[in-house]
Amino acid sequence: MVYTVPVDAETIEQLIINKPDLATIEAELLSKGMDANSISSYISEYKRLRNSQRHFTGFCCIGLGAFLGLISCILSIFNPVPELYHLILFGLTSVAILIIFYGLFCLFE
Repeated sequence: MVYTVPVDAETIEQLIINKPDLATIEAELLSKGMDANSISSYISEYKRLRNSQRHFTGFCCIGLGAFLGLISCILSIFNPVPELYHLILFGLTSVAILIIFYGLFCLFE
């Protein structure tokens, strides 16, 4: 049977705010008198929450980049302002691609 160790949410929130490395987290939890199972559960919860924030940021950037790419495509096809055609086609599309790649970086790192 596997026993789960309860994790204090306030401690995890403080760790996320301070952003220490894993060795510092382990040393801090050892100084509080926790055992190895508790420390591993705290570290896994810290990693899970940190990665969930990065995934949220990544998905938001991908959505924003896709929306900008769609707007760029529509404006390039309809060409409402002929003087801005090249700026929209190359500038806005490039910005959209950069935002999408940043979102992918946040998602897959």
